[in-house]
Amino acid sequence: MASTTTRSEQKTGTYVYGVVPADVEVAEDARGVGDPPAPVKVVRHGELAALVSDVALDRPLGRPDDLVAHEQLLDATAAEVPVLPFRFGAVLANAEAVTEELLTPHHDELVEALKELEERAEFVVKGRYVEQAVIREVLDENPQVAQLRDEIKEQPEEVSQAARIQLGEIVNQAINAKREADTQALVVVLQPLTDFVVVRDPSHELDAAHLAVLIETERQDELQEAVDEFAQEHEGRIELGLRGPLAPWDFVAAAKPEG
Repeated sequence: MASTTTRSEQKTGTYVYGVVPADVEVAEDARGVGDPPAPVKVVRHGELAALVSDVALDRPLGRPDDLVAHEQLLDATAAEVPVLPFRFGAVLANAEAVTEELLTPHHDELVEALKELEERAEFVVKGRYVEQAVIREVLDENPQVAQLRDEIKEQPEEVSQAARIQLGEIVNQAINAKREADTQALVVVLQPLTDFVVVRDPSHELDAAHLAVLIETERQDELQEAVDEFAQEHEGRIELGLRGPLAPWDFVAAAKPEG
């Protein structure tokens, strides 16, 4: 009787990065997760293809280099073709499982999703307040805050601790209100370019805005112009950056297939 190999006995699995159109070709030097980074391959079925690579099952995923490799591969792919990104850490038993468990049962819905992403990519717009400028705004707009700050300066730190906490809370609330207003102002600027705008959570207390937009790649120059104009209007107050094209992380339910 022939012996069978269980998943626990396997030494390697198939790591899945995402799904692309079937006619995609992968560069020979494309590399993914692993140590050393593994060559990226393509598993095709019908109108679909999955970007995959071999991965050692006895090596835990999750190192920073793995996450960077995962994102960089998909972002680079999105600059050329539509891509449905998968969450980091998607591993199936082998290439046959990719076909049988992912591409075959979900073929039609994945094809439709890729069509919706044709000639589109995600871009991220992030603004950061210039700290001294925004603090000065808060003090100018709130005389009581300025008075409280002046009173604290004249007191020993151990005496003014409660007042310092109160001052910090008031300033944070004021910056939060400014963030909401500036975020909405930026949304208004970008909406003529696309109906697809996602407001991301701030990643820093001085974030002024953090947006993801899904636009037609041919409108990238228009997006850059809009961002530049907004930055000029807020020069010395908000530092604005634009990243992309990226995989549509914020606009696709990035699945993780059961392995």
